[in-house]
Amino acid sequence: MGKLGESKHLKALVAPPFWPVRRKEHTWTVKPRAGPHSKSSSLPLLLVVRDVLRYARTAREARRLIAEGDFKVDGVVRRDPKFPVGFMDVLEVKGSGEAFRVLPYPTAFFKLHPISPAEVSVKPLRIEDKTTVSGGHVQLNLYGGRNVLVQVKDPRKPEEDIYATWGTVLLSLKDSSILSYVPFGEGKLAIVMGGRAVGRVGRIRSVAKGWRKETTIVTLEDARKNVFQTSLNYIFIIGDEKPLISLPEGAWK
Repeated sequence: MGKLGESKHLKALVAPPFWPVRRKEHTWTVKPRAGPHSKSSSLPLLLVVRDVLRYARTAREARRLIAEGDFKVDGVVRRDPKFPVGFMDVLEVKGSGEAFRVLPYPTAFFKLHPISPAEVSVKPLRIEDKTTVSGGHVQLNLYGGRNVLVQVKDPRKPEEDIYATWGTVLLSLKDSSILSYVPFGEGKLAIVMGGRAVGRVGRIRSVAKGWRKETTIVTLEDARKNVFQTSLNYIFIIGDEKPLISLPEGAWK
């Protein structure tokens, strides 16, 4: 039983604007379960299967396919139709060989971008915070709720800790090891995760620091030399000279 006052359902009218739900035809829609992504930046797996991939015509058919283990998220079979699927997640479809990465996309906000088998086992994650734990080792708190422990040989040598917040680590989904790291800064490639510029990709030109991350403004330049701005809160570093992951056609040169 849920907490007092906590609804198990979600009215279609108040669902995020990018959700593919028919608000005038249905009163209720699937409410995502608490998980690695917020409601405002994810879709319940059932809606992904039925309304985005169109593997099912009805919610009942989608629930059956999900229950049978036909879908993996980040290498793990998910049987919960309410599981939230969000930005940078890797979705695999059993049998078909199809795989997708969830990316922010202009106007549509949310896009399943087809990826190759080589990309299925890796995931870029922004460093949200970091803490020092027992023994002087460093724990990185990553986008989507993941934590990674970085073993430091000598805690007295801070130069061993190369990681900083707002930078991105490329994580192996097989063993959670860090494959590479790109720090935040001018000249780095970034994708915008929200706001008016959502889904745009550009190289950082400058950072105007504010009192908070929400008021820190980042100026970027896209592949066509167009300059645009967004809040630091929406910046997700995806590469140095070139992107760590594949992107939709036209997103970057």
